Amino acid sequence: MPDSPDDAATVPGDEAWSHEFVETNGVRLHAVTAGPEDGDLAVLLHGFPEFWYSWKHQIPALAEAGYRVVAPDMRGYNRSEKPPGVDAYHVDELVSDMVGLVRAFDRESACVVGHDWGGLVAWYAAIQRPSVVDRLAVLNAPHPARYEEVATRSPRQLLKSWYVAYFQLPWLPEFGFRWNDYAILDDVFRESTVRPDAFSEADVERYRAALSRPGALTAAINYYRAMGRATLKRRLTGGELDGRVETPTLLVWGEQDFALDRSLTDGLERWVPDVRVDRLPDASHWVQMDAPERVTDAVLSHLGRGYAR
Repeated sequence: MPDSPDDAATVPGDEAWSHEFVETNGVRLHAVTAGPEDGDLAVLLHGFPEFWYSWKHQIPALAEAGYRVVAPDMRGYNRSEKPPGVDAYHVDELVSDMVGLVRAFDRESACVVGHDWGGLVAWYAAIQRPSVVDRLAVLNAPHPARYEEVATRSPRQLLKSWYVAYFQLPWLPEFGFRWNDYAILDDVFRESTVRPDAFSEADVERYRAALSRPGALTAAINYYRAMGRATLKRRLTGGELDGRVETPTLLVWGEQDFALDRSLTDGLERWVPDVRVDRLPDASHWVQMDAPERVTDAVLSHLGRGYAR
């Protein structure tokens, strides 16, 4: 159903965008849609602590290239439903949300683009439900098997991953984020980018408003808690992580990432035989904000449609 959200952003071309609510996998997700209704479907999955707005540079270009673009607020975020409990944010549920979105738009498959947590969900979708993912593009999100390999062997990555352990704690992470009216978001976004104007004050305020919606912050952190519990359970039971991806894959990586080491981009061919890695030395974790044109061009080229500027 169409919606007129109070978080609507002023983005060139956004008058042609729609805001809808979609029922999928037992939850109600808010999504921005754009582009021709009969175009090939492109699903854009945001990361932590973002919402659909993180794709503001890519939505118009993909729509202009002829894609039917769907950029949801992932479950728990912004205007999407926020089911209670940690288990509701298990990665299997997140993958099922994505598959349900594809079905809700009357498609059997889609091109899937993900950043950060959205990238991790995109990886798992390609691993678990390969028939649903036509092409995969991931921005600064490590292949899960490669991440486990590096995180257990690299002191550098272990140090960078300190927040993952911190997020396993009850209530304290929420307190830290809420302190001084979410002041941490200025550091998370504006102080960790390479391009000084990658995030405006208005941008950060939109992220603050989205994250401060009732239940949104705990839901976002529950992504980490659910993954931590699942990983511990698998290791205790001796289970192995199946990381095989047959889908043609693009990995775009901003090398100035404060949380993820460049080594995570190496050796992926063991799991992903058809992979291309584009490393951007002058971009940060927020790569689609630091280098929007290069990211957009790389994604469109990978998906099969170049963008004439």
